[in-house]
Amino acid sequence: MSKVVRTVAPFGPQHPVLPEPIQLKITCEDEKVVDVVPAIGYCHRGIEKACELNDFPKNIYICERICGICSCIHGCSYCEVIERLFGVEIPPRAKYLRVIWSEMSRIHSHLLWLGLLADAFGLESMFMQFWRIREKILDAMELTTGQRVTQSVSIIGGVRRDIDSEQQKKCIDIVREVKKETEELGKVLMNDYTVKARTVGKGILTREQAITLGCAGPTLRGSDVAEDCRMQGYQAYGELGFEPIVEKDGDSYARAVVRLRETLQSCDLILEAFSKIPEGEISIKVKGNPPANEAVFRAEQPRGEVFYYAKGNGTRNLERLKVRTPTFANIPALLVMLPGCELADVPVIVLSIDPCISCTER
Repeated sequence: MSKVVRTVAPFGPQHPVLPEPIQLKITCEDEKVVDVVPAIGYCHRGIEKACELNDFPKNIYICERICGICSCIHGCSYCEVIERLFGVEIPPRAKYLRVIWSEMSRIHSHLLWLGLLADAFGLESMFMQFWRIREKILDAMELTTGQRVTQSVSIIGGVRRDIDSEQQKKCIDIVREVKKETEELGKVLMNDYTVKARTVGKGILTREQAITLGCAGPTLRGSDVAEDCRMQGYQAYGELGFEPIVEKDGDSYARAVVRLRETLQSCDLILEAFSKIPEGEISIKVKGNPPANEAVFRAEQPRGEVFYYAKGNGTRNLERLKVRTPTFANIPALLVMLPGCELADVPVIVLSIDPCISCTER
């Protein structure tokens, strides 16, 4: 009778398929994963404490650097929670502009991830094609904000830049191109035999498990839970007829399909926002210091819900700023998804939650 070999294999914090500094201590019996213990803490930067030591307007630039890919929505979210602390409402045009840039940021993030997914299977040409399409969205962001990744376009009271009619026409053309090319390339990726063989039925997370573990974003919606912060109608989402993208199977393939469909949906939201954007001011002046009060704000990042909590004390410095990011909510799901899979499936299953450890550790 053959003896089962039990080994502990460290996966990360450096791995060719894992561009994030997280370590998983994986216990295997032969090639089968039986236990997983995550280890984080490789890039903690003390951002929340730094936000207590700065004048509150300067914190915008710090929060935008919590994560490069999610930079735009982090900046919007910080401004939104401070605006709630003051009890002010920004102009309608500014709300639409924030939606447009947030959805561009979502497209940029999802196309980056779809490229990484193709790369995980060795589909190098497809990886480069997804990133080629992503370049077009980055060009649109640079055209309208002056920056490709860290936009710094949100300010407390609105936004610092407008999109004129000429820029709007160019952005509409770019977004239509991006939607068309992503749809065509997405069909190739999601119908590929190798991709299906490595994702369908792999890393299953049931609806009940996703809810119990408090998952967020595509990881949650891939398990048949129609939960998305944009359903609250914050900014201008309430005027754009938004509906969450949901898949029922709860495996790695379902999570990939959610991100692909969300990319196409974001294109539609941008086009609709451009068609409905009102004229008017893009910001209001917010004077004084944050009052001795508390405020919270929830937004939908590409990876899921980000939660901002701010507490003022009447001075230029916040007494407390707390940020809860979606990857922090999704890491516990790995402890359910990985046991029982083959060791070779680990990289793709981990990639399926789209981990962002920069956001998580702050």
